[in-house]
Amino acid sequence: MAGLFDRTTLGDLDLANRIVMAPMTRSRADQRGVINPTASEYYAARTSAGLIISEGINVGPMSNAFDHTPGLWTEEQTEGWKAVVDRIHEKGGRVVAQLWHAGRASARGLLSDKQPLSPSGVNDDLDRLQVWALLANGAYVRIAATPSRAMTLGEVQGVVNEFRLAAANAVRAGFDGVEIHGANGYLIHQFLSPTINLRTDDYGGSAERRSRLLQEIVSAIAEVMPRSRIGLRLSPFADYNSARDPKPEDTYGQIAPLLQAAGLAYLHLADTNAWTGAPDYERMLPIFRGRYRGPLIVNASITPEHAARIVSSGEADAIAFGRLFLANPDLPARIRAGGPYNAPKPFGIYGGSDSGYLDYSLLETINGKAAARA
Repeated sequence: MAGLFDRTTLGDLDLANRIVMAPMTRSRADQRGVINPTASEYYAARTSAGLIISEGINVGPMSNAFDHTPGLWTEEQTEGWKAVVDRIHEKGGRVVAQLWHAGRASARGLLSDKQPLSPSGVNDDLDRLQVWALLANGAYVRIAATPSRAMTLGEVQGVVNEFRLAAANAVRAGFDGVEIHGANGYLIHQFLSPTINLRTDDYGGSAERRSRLLQEIVSAIAEVMPRSRIGLRLSPFADYNSARDPKPEDTYGQIAPLLQAAGLAYLHLADTNAWTGAPDYERMLPIFRGRYRGPLIVNASITPEHAARIVSSGEADAIAFGRLFLANPDLPARIRAGGPYNAPKPFGIYGGSDSGYLDYSLLETINGKAAARA
C-alpha cells in the first residue's frame, strides 16, 4: 500500500515522494516575459516536493490571460528559466514546465493591441472570462476580455509550432519535462469544447476531431523530448473561463483511449470547481477508469489527510497541492508533522514585490521560536 512519502515514477520522471507542487500563476515576469530573478529563491524553497510543476508559461506572444506572466519562446526567456531550473536541481528538486496558450481568455491590452485567438470566435460570454492586469498603482485587477476571432488553419499550425519551440527551449533550460496545459478553459480546452469549438474543418465536430490540436501538440513536443517526459493537465468539468461542455463524460470518455495510446508521463486531472466549493472529484475518475491506465496526478483542493487516502487506495499516483504549497514552502515536512499550516496571505498572490512571495515562514523557524520561548 503506497503512502505520500513513498517514491514513484511518472514515465521517466523519478519522484522522491508523491507530493506535487501544482502550477500556480504568480505574475512577476517583466514586460518581455522574462521570469523574475527571485523566482529561483521561490522555487528552490519548494524542492522537497516530489515534483514541481511550474507556473503557466506562455508559448507565444498571443497567449496571455494574466499580465506579467513568463514566456518560453525567446532566448532571453529561456536563459531566465535556466537560472531557475539550475537552482532547483542544485537543491535536488525535479521540475517540469507547464506550457500554456490562453486563446480567447485575453484582451488586446495584453496582446500588443491584437485580437485574441479562439477556435470559432464565440464571444457571447466575455463577462465569464478571467483576464487580469497590473495597474500603474501596483494593483492587480480583473479586466474586460476582448472579443476573439476564429483561428485560420495556418494559425492553428502556428500554435502547434509554438508548443514545439517552447518544449525545445524547456530542454535547453534544463527542465525535466513539460506539462501541456489543456485545462481551465484555455486554448486546448476551448478546442475540446463542443460549444466553444464550432469548426467544420478537421479540428471540429466529433470529440476525436476536436482533440486533434491536442494530439498534434503532443506529437510536435515528442519531436524534441520523449513522450515519457510529457504530462497533460485536464479539467473536464471546469466552469472557469466558461468552456461550457454539456457532456464532458462523452468528450473525455472518447479521448481517454487516445491519451492511453499516447504514452504520456502522466495525466493531471484538476477539479477546478473545487476552488468555489463545488467539487467534481468523484465525477472525474470514472470517466478515465478503464480507458486510461497510465500514471495519474489529481488536484482538487485536497487536504493532506484525504491525499493520503487517495494514494493508499491506488486511485492516483500523486497529489498536486496548490494554495497549501504557495503558503508552505516546506509542505512535505508539515504534512509529515501534521501541521501547522500557513494560510495564503490576502496580498501578493499575483504581481507585486517579494511580499506574499518569499516571506512565508518555515516549520523549523516556527519550532525554533517555540523552543526559545520554552
